[in-house]
Amino acid sequence: MTSAAAVDKSKPYFPLAGLATDGWSTEDEATATCFCGAVQLAFPTEPPGLVDTFICNCTDCRKITASMFASNFTVADTHLKHLRGRDNLNTFSQSRTIASGNNMTNYFCSTCGTLMYRVGSAFPGQSILRIGTVDDFHLHETKLRPTVEQFTKSRVGWLSAVDRAQQFEGMH
Repeated sequence: MTSAAAVDKSKPYFPLAGLATDGWSTEDEATATCFCGAVQLAFPTEPPGLVDTFICNCTDCRKITASMFASNFTVADTHLKHLRGRDNLNTFSQSRTIASGNNMTNYFCSTCGTLMYRVGSAFPGQSILRIGTVDDFHLHETKLRPTVEQFTKSRVGWLSAVDRAQQFEGMH
């Protein structure tokens, strides 16, 4: 097995990560798969379908990811495809702790619990996917590299700012 340090990150890279082995990417489209492989999405890697890439440090993103931040990308719903497992998604919605005060619905794999995407009433026609679900790790370094970091006022002290990303204390 090749170590992560020895991987050539300038070309597609599909490491052993989760149970799915059928992830793919082309010049303008790629897949995102849950940990168990039951849910798989196809999404654009170029505008206009790819809308935004960002890190969020808000307290909700910290809680919902069980981590200190969420790495996200926004896709126009007209360009998002459910390849399999749409009926395997469960939802959870709430608005009480969402910064905009609007409703946010989370779509989870009902088998493994992976958060595949969020849909916010403040962002009609768009879905917020998680970079960590993307099968081609090369895209994490390139086309999906965050360009914005939001809620920096909530970032933990031991985490540095995202290099070359616009910084916003709140939502951008």
